Amino acid sequence: MPEVELTDFAPGRVAVVQAAPHFFGTAANVDEVVRSTAEAAGQGAGLVVFPEAYIGGYPWGLAFGTAVGGRSAAGRRTWQRYYESAVAVPGPETRRMAEAAAEHGVMLIVGVVERDTTYSGGTLFCTLVYIGPDGTLLGKHRKLKPTAAERLIWGEGDGSTMPVFDTDLGRVGGLICWENYMPLARMAMYGQGVQIYAAPTADARPRWQSTLQHIAIEGRCYVLGCNQYVTRAMYPTDLELAHELEAWPETLCVGGSAIYGPMGDLLAGPLEGEAGILVADVDPGEIARAKFDFDVTGHYARPDVFHFDVDTRPHPPVDYYSGGE
Repeated sequence: MPEVELTDFAPGRVAVVQAAPHFFGTAANVDEVVRSTAEAAGQGAGLVVFPEAYIGGYPWGLAFGTAVGGRSAAGRRTWQRYYESAVAVPGPETRRMAEAAAEHGVMLIVGVVERDTTYSGGTLFCTLVYIGPDGTLLGKHRKLKPTAAERLIWGEGDGSTMPVFDTDLGRVGGLICWENYMPLARMAMYGQGVQIYAAPTADARPRWQSTLQHIAIEGRCYVLGCNQYVTRAMYPTDLELAHELEAWPETLCVGGSAIYGPMGDLLAGPLEGEAGILVADVDPGEIARAKFDFDVTGHYARPDVFHFDVDTRPHPPVDYYSGGE
């Protein structure tokens, strides 16, 4: 792992947007990102985080007509509809969000369902898109390991998209949902000096708060947990597989977005049962004070005992070799 040179940053304000989705409505979700970015910026935020898979959709309750050993025609048609809701990165949707970031001078971290445009064209990824306050598309992170039934709809990322970025608010990076249960993935973030850690998710259970708090204490960083507020009524009335939702409660996701400080203190939230925006102030001095007695990649590390490598090379499915040295 390369050496990290930390730079000073000024106190500022961050926000998480607990948005409600427009299923299979990509343009409407982008509209919501633009609108909420303006609202969060109006509250003084210089960094705004949106939930996991917000653009493209996190399809709570849907099985896409699958069973072990079988797929239905209706499931394939619904999958096509989901596929068509996904976005290219970069693409027109990221450009619209970039324009909003530049207009308000804020950094955006947005969860999208990304359609592969490099290799097969038929695989989707759960992706975090990072956009700078000048509208620059800084990079992306593809979820390394989709969980359970997510494996039906999303492929796996690799170590080439595990970035941390220097910003005016500090070093910013993050992981998606249950990636945050992967100790080595967290260590890859800490090893890059992450100071503001985004943790968008679809997990609304109370125990998720313990995960967010643990990461804040372990990494001595600010942790921004961001989820959606979702009900069954938010699905379109023409959903072909609506019967798959019948066994699910009316409220599919209560939310639970929250912001924690580097000593594990709850700074905002958790927000439950409604859409909304949470804001909190961040202070580099608080990180310094927190690392006085615990620094996971500093004085509390034991590289003489433990050794960890991160493969940051891309791993294409077909790698053509043209010869030569």
